[in-house]
Amino acid sequence: SSLFQRCCPEPSKRIPSWSGRPIWMEKMVLCRVKVPHTFAVHSYTRPTICQYCKRLLKGLFRQGMQCKDCRFNCHKRCASKVPRDCLGEVIFNGEPASPGQDLDMPMEVDSSEMNSDGSRSLDDAEEPSPPEDKIFFMDPSDLDTDKDEEAVKTISPSTSSNIPLMRVVQSIKHTKRKSSTMVKEGWMVHYTSRDNLRKRHYWRLDSKCLTLFQNESGTKYYKEIPLSEILQVTQPRDFSNVMQGSNPYCFEIITDTMVYFVGENNGTSHHSPVLAATGVGLDVAQGWEKAIRQALMPVTPQASVCTAAGQGKDHKELSLSISVSNCQVQENVDISSVYQIFADEVLGSGQFGIVYGGKHRKTGRDVAIKVIDKMRFPTKQESQLRNEVAILQNLHHPGIVNLECMFETPERVFVVMEKLHGDMLEMILSSEKSRLPERITKFMVTQILVALRNLHFKNIVHCDLKPENVLLASAEPFPQVKLCDFGFARIIGEKSFRRSVVGTPAYLAPEVLRSKGYNRSLDMWSVGVIVYVSLSGTFPFNEDEDINDQIQNAAFMYPPNPWKEISSEAIDLINNLLQVKMRKRFSVDKSLSHPWLQDYQTWLDLREFETRIGERYITHESDDARWKEHAYEHNLEYPQHFIMAPNPDDMEEDP
Repeated sequence: SSLFQRCCPEPSKRIPSWSGRPIWMEKMVLCRVKVPHTFAVHSYTRPTICQYCKRLLKGLFRQGMQCKDCRFNCHKRCASKVPRDCLGEVIFNGEPASPGQDLDMPMEVDSSEMNSDGSRSLDDAEEPSPPEDKIFFMDPSDLDTDKDEEAVKTISPSTSSNIPLMRVVQSIKHTKRKSSTMVKEGWMVHYTSRDNLRKRHYWRLDSKCLTLFQNESGTKYYKEIPLSEILQVTQPRDFSNVMQGSNPYCFEIITDTMVYFVGENNGTSHHSPVLAATGVGLDVAQGWEKAIRQALMPVTPQASVCTAAGQGKDHKELSLSISVSNCQVQENVDISSVYQIFADEVLGSGQFGIVYGGKHRKTGRDVAIKVIDKMRFPTKQESQLRNEVAILQNLHHPGIVNLECMFETPERVFVVMEKLHGDMLEMILSSEKSRLPERITKFMVTQILVALRNLHFKNIVHCDLKPENVLLASAEPFPQVKLCDFGFARIIGEKSFRRSVVGTPAYLAPEVLRSKGYNRSLDMWSVGVIVYVSLSGTFPFNEDEDINDQIQNAAFMYPPNPWKEISSEAIDLINNLLQVKMRKRFSVDKSLSHPWLQDYQTWLDLREFETRIGERYITHESDDARWKEHAYEHNLEYPQHFIMAPNPDDMEEDP
């Protein structure tokens, strides 16, 4: 019987053929029609391995290609190499898989490769272990146990093969690529206020953080200290916590939660390459101290500050902070002790300065910091600049960017503002047709006009309105907008005129371009250009012809493409804003009352937005009854969930 069993085994324990699989299977494979895969770019919600090269599909989205029929996953570079062996529609739990369903290949994790915290870095996961390679290429006929049959079932492309639960986030957090903006790197020693055992790591300093790596070539690191969390870098002050018999430290890095005692002063004053390689020595530590101090304030010229300090000038002259919110002058405050400026994160630039991303050290709040070079101004304009920035201390409106404070050094002025998410120009250019639909334009222009009404009520004229200066608070289709960049802002009374040159030519009214007197209607011309640009994606005028002649030529101003698709009400509002004669130009209130903006859908969009943010400052409760009646007369739905009460602060500020 044993001979019979060896010669005629059970089907589940079949001996593999010499060729690796039965002859009948070889014939079936050869005769099968070679169906190519239908690949499409796919975004995966969890780590997935390429089924062709067995490497990880990297990225946050659009990581690879997936067959629309059999859900085969691979890199874009591997797609052309994949054999034409599509199995057709995937069967999942007895039913065809849904089009959006991810059938990702498993990523085997060897326990020997796990980190101490149970996680495994994704870098390590790129190279599959030998057992995994074997499983992917193993033939079903090679498996002779029930357990192996289970393995084949798990890996079959026709069944679900989800990745086992793992600490993916933690793995990514504790591995890090080498930064492209490296400032300094090398071995250094330290201990902390919590642990006085001195540790040695390979330090790398870039424009945003200080990272302590376990070695100079790997990606695993021990600690990451964001520069925005460093409150102070100081000389040694207290040696009480130095371990007995140990050398003193060289400087301190102070954060909100911990103090790092950095370096080891072994008493040698000369430079030793051998000691430098170990992170020991006063000169090595001093090099790190200088580099970290410079990284904390990347846009301040260190030489000028050192020179001024060397001349014995009082610190008040070097750094002065004006708190805009309460109009108090805080002396002896250095901006680098309050905010971290990220020199490689340029949010924008203008005629007078550059706007950088930044972070408040103690709260971690993101901010935008405008750095203005005083050397570019004539002396007489310096005080004027500071006074006009101080104008904004009275501006507290949801439609105007909040100004936190202002710092000043002999060379620069730092204006700290809230940080937002892009601008209106970016939104226009990135839209499908490089122009905005009327519905979204109405929604945003109404907000611009409401913010302008608040400015004009306080006799402040923006003077440089353009889509770049209309910032978006979010990436939503109907975002909150806020006016920014008041570098050109002027105080102009209701019947007053100014003559100084201001603004950006493409959006400027004719009276400014001709150096004539201008008033607050200057902003209204700019609103007209913004509406035109938003709806058409082009500027309304060219430089070669007189603006008067261009405005009177309707065929030139509004060519069929795209203006035949745009309502006559929109064109009428633009015409009333782009009036060469200032007295004929629409005011804020007239513009808000125009039929194009007095639209039920626009009102609904604005009320929905106000309800979402929990603040009513655009619409007014006196209009509720009118729109409710309009909805009833036209058999339209009138939502009942809108917030009703206006913001009391806005009632006090707005006319």
